[in-house]
Parts: sequence; structure tokens; C-alpha cells
Amino acid sequence: MKIKLHEITVCEVFNGYRNDDESGQVVAYGGLLNVRPAYQREFVYDDKKRAAVMDSILHDFPLNVMYWSKNEDGTYEMLDGQQRTISVCEWLANHYSIFANPLHPDSPYYADTSPEITERVLDYKLMIYICEGTNEEKLDWFKVINIAGERLTDQELRNAIYTGQWLSDAKRYFSKRQCVAYKLGERYMSGTPIRQDYLQTVLFWISSAEGKTIEQYMAEHQHDTHATPLKQYYKSVLDWVELTFPTYRAKLMKGLDWGLLYNEYGQKVYDPNALESEIKRLLTDDDVTKQKGVYEYLLSGKTKEKALSIRQFTENERRTMYERQGGICPMCKAEGKEKIWAIEEMHADHILPWSKGGHTTLENGQMLCRDHNLAKSAK
Repeated sequence: MKIKLHEITVCEVFNGYRNDDESGQVVAYGGLLNVRPAYQREFVYDDKKRAAVMDSILHDFPLNVMYWSKNEDGTYEMLDGQQRTISVCEWLANHYSIFANPLHPDSPYYADTSPEITERVLDYKLMIYICEGTNEEKLDWFKVINIAGERLTDQELRNAIYTGQWLSDAKRYFSKRQCVAYKLGERYMSGTPIRQDYLQTVLFWISSAEGKTIEQYMAEHQHDTHATPLKQYYKSVLDWVELTFPTYRAKLMKGLDWGLLYNEYGQKVYDPNALESEIKRLLTDDDVTKQKGVYEYLLSGKTKEKALSIRQFTENERRTMYERQGGICPMCKAEGKEKIWAIEEMHADHILPWSKGGHTTLENGQMLCRDHNLAKSAK
């Protein structure tokens, strides 16, 4: 790969600047620079970071170098520097004004791009490395130079590899502010669309359903012309959740891996009223220490008790039961054996299992030797 350093003024970069919110396309440098290629993330700088960019420029401090790649047709793609480029161009386009005015200390904020200040910004020289090479070389370099700064997420790195119409369509649906996926499922999803959290989550769900990794799924669909099956799958998951559990509980339902539950249980038919009655009962059970697990527990037909993290006996309770029994396992005693076990050799056990209504109390507890406890658990 050939890499050469250039000094390019903000004025040259801002020439022809256009930011299309609907399509997500951002161009600059007389229309020759694609600021947001398909593998780039969304704009993620907050007000403080945008202000830091402008403050550096107005004080004539150096910004970190940027990287462009040059295409065979003479156009360019932004490899690194999108956040800084958009920050300064959006300011010049009068789309925001949030930073202190270094030329007039008594007036800390201003709303207009005055000619004096605008000229200083336009004359500022950006240090830009322009790279030429194969697509593979460019993308490898893109991953290397994005280690610092606003660190790329795993999904943003995947997006750098599996570019194409399919990815562009998927990002429009899952990766924009106020995108369709956000409006439909914000109550159930965690993370933020613009950092690819929604896209990664849904790709994890659907690839798991097919026994694949995210990378395998993206490679298989990279050259598709649209991502309709992915959107339909996401909608199916949300519809299933809302029909199965119509009572919404934000603290319990937001961020669960609903797609994985849908993959395993989505073909079964449940009675929402019966499920709701059981949910209410479980949420008032002090032995249930992981309330988010009630959904998986009930969907599994009450077989996945581990999802609830049922409260275990404390060390003090274990010691009390041990002393009460004198170190003798009651099941050993019933067999005519009265061996005294060390406490480390015994397990705390519910006399009446939790699944049958027993609670984690001293009255319902006993210490069993290891073998008898394992034999009882296996029944």
C-alpha cells in the first residue's frame, strides 16, 4: 500500500459538503470524498467532543492525522477522521454552535459563524494521509488505525468487511437514530442503534437459529440486494414477545435475549393469562433471586430452574443444620449408617424441593452427604 501525507485546508474539504440524513450519505471535497463509506459507523460525537474539535482548530492546535483512501477513478473514501470532519463541516454549515469563543472571552457562546472566525476555520490545514492499495489492504489498514479514539465495536469492524447493498439496507433499518428497529423494539432492546448494538444483537439471534456465527451469516448474505429476511425475523420476535407476554415490565424485559428464546420456544403455543399468573407468583417469591429469569423458566415448562437462581442456604444456615444433625446424614441414618461427616463433605438440601413449594428455610433444610444429595437431585 502507498501512503503519502498531504496538507489540505478545511476550505477544500468543506467544498461541496452534503449530509443526507435519509440515505446516510455524506460527501465533501468537491463531491470527491465519501465521508461515510458503507463500512463506517454513524456519527457518534457528542457536544463535548465536537466542541473539542472546534476548540483545537480555533486555537490552531493540531488535530490527529486523518486517513483517506484513493480509488482508481480519482475519488476518495474516508478511512479515519469521519467524526472530526463532520464536526467542523456541520459547524460551517451553521447546524450547531456549542463551543466557547476564544476571540471574545467575555462572550463565552455565540450563535453565528462570524466572518473573522469562519475564515480562521476555513484556512486551518488538516494533515491527511492518502492511501492507495487493494480493497483488502485498505480495510486492514482501516481496522488498524481505528484502534485509538472512538474505538470501533465488534460489529463496526464486521461492517468494514461485509460491505454491500445488503449491509446498507440492514443499517438503514437497524443503525440510524430513530430507525425503524428502534421505534419498534426500543422497549425490549438494550444498547444504541448508532453503535450497531441493535444490528449485532439481531444478527446474533438469527445466526444462532441457523447454527452459524455472525460472520458466517454476514458472509452468506453480503451480496444480497436487500435485508428483508433479517427485518422480518426481528419483527416476528417482537410480535411473539408482545403476544406471549402482553404485560410489559421494563426492568425485567428490556435487554433479554428474546431472539434466543424465540428460536427455542417460538413454535409452541402458550396461554398468556396462565403465564401472567405464574409471573406474578414468582415475582413475590423471596427465593427467586433472578427475576429476569422467570420468562425462560416458564417458557421451558418450568424445567430450567437455574434461570431463577433460587436462593441457596447461607454458610450460617449450613452450620446450624450441620450442628443440629450432629454431622450425620439422615439418609445414611435411615440405611443404618451413622457416620459423622465433616461439614465440607455435606451439601445443603431442601427437604421439600423448591419446585414443589419448599422454601429456603431452616425448617425445610437438611445436610446430606454428597452421594445422597446427588442421588436425590437426579430423581
